[in-house]
Amino acid sequence: MNNIYQPFIKWVGGKRGLLSQIIPKLAHEFNNYFEPFLGGGAIFFELFSKGVLKNKQVYLSDINSELINSYRAVRDNSKDLITNLENLQKLHSEKLYYEIRAWDQDANFKNRDLIERASRFIYLNKTCFNGLYRVNKKGFFNVPIGNYKNPNIADIERIMNSSEALQNVKIDNFDFETALKKVQKNDLIYLDPPYYPLNKTSNFTSYSENDFSEDMQIALFDEFNRLIKIGSKPFQSNSSADFIKKLYSNYQIEIISANRFINSKADSRGKIDEVLISRLQQINSNKT
Repeated sequence: MNNIYQPFIKWVGGKRGLLSQIIPKLAHEFNNYFEPFLGGGAIFFELFSKGVLKNKQVYLSDINSELINSYRAVRDNSKDLITNLENLQKLHSEKLYYEIRAWDQDANFKNRDLIERASRFIYLNKTCFNGLYRVNKKGFFNVPIGNYKNPNIADIERIMNSSEALQNVKIDNFDFETALKKVQKNDLIYLDPPYYPLNKTSNFTSYSENDFSEDMQIALFDEFNRLIKIGSKPFQSNSSADFIKKLYSNYQIEIISANRFINSKADSRGKIDEVLISRLQQINSNKT
């Protein structure tokens, strides 16, 4: 088995296509590593692949409980998970998709077996439209089935490699403020929140039943300030919206170019600017 460590799920806004632009900009020397908006975990898996997380404590977290349950299943019960996914791959159909999608409307859904829930999450992720994760205001997953002839539902090699990478990693179902309470001086933090919309029509997804509002972006900004003050090393990805650039105007902001994949019209997809936010601008540190 090749030791290639990559996300075991698809994730809208994932950073696999931006690794060459982001990884070199992250701090090279640090103590612990935190990623509190985990999603597909592309940055974590790339850092693990490069060996820079060796002998370091890693804290991965996300507010999405089904996502976190899936990470724990991959880490702790990968063989049982693969068995379930192989069965779902054999049985996959439009009828099955919508039956399994509706599981979370059952009041006893959270009491289901953890492996069963993780299998559902990965199955839906690999077969839904564009790998999109979206729930309605009641918290029910509502993405339609995608048009895939032979989706790779049971990606054995990727799941087994991910399981190896996740051993000894702390995986928690936290909001970002709770997740960052443990951060100390010289820790590296990669922040990839739901992006602030570039315009009124670009906020395509609801990541959870509670949208990541403008107030939440400001709360994250306050947390970013705190992390800088204690001497840790936060890096954040976000949209290039004027609101974000103004909010972080005292920080170093680098423009990176990303591909826009999540659009119903193919001709509306293309390059789009994002920002990477890091340390205070040098001019501020020279103030007296």
